[in-house]
Amino acid sequence: MKFLLFLSNMMIPLVIFYIVGFGLLMKRNIYEDFVEGAADGLKTVVKILPTLVGLMVGVGILRASGFLDMLAKLLGQVTDKIGFPSALVPVTVVKMFSSSAATGLLLDLYKEYGTDSSVGLMASIMMSCTETIFYTMSVYFVAAKVTKTRFTLAGALWATLVGVAASVVLAGLML
Repeated sequence: MKFLLFLSNMMIPLVIFYIVGFGLLMKRNIYEDFVEGAADGLKTVVKILPTLVGLMVGVGILRASGFLDMLAKLLGQVTDKIGFPSALVPVTVVKMFSSSAATGLLLDLYKEYGTDSSVGLMASIMMSCTETIFYTMSVYFVAAKVTKTRFTLAGALWATLVGVAASVVLAGLML
């Protein structure tokens, strides 16, 4: 166990030393390559910043307006019957747009239901089994200049549905 802890603590420094050592071995100007890469990264950040701001504002509006609570009540009538608590509907919807906003909702669920409750357990597993679909698609597709997404959205929504179902099943097995 101590070896694994040591290894995990040393992983980042080892990777950095490996990259620097390989650069020296290949006779590259490591600092110049680093600065060039950082400049490219900054250009990417500037390109995707409007998309990020738009997503954050949109999620904030949904949360503050009470739309998510209304959606939870409407969909909760159906989801409660299939074993999916209506309290998880807002987290599920918001997670598709923003992981940090979904984490805020998750913390609210923990306060209300507790971390060891079935709702808390389902929400925790669901946060791990799902992806921020629209955030990821908008950021990566904008950065890579992808215009034809084909089946990306359908596949991502299907994967999210499966992740949500898995969270219900796994939480049921653990309780």
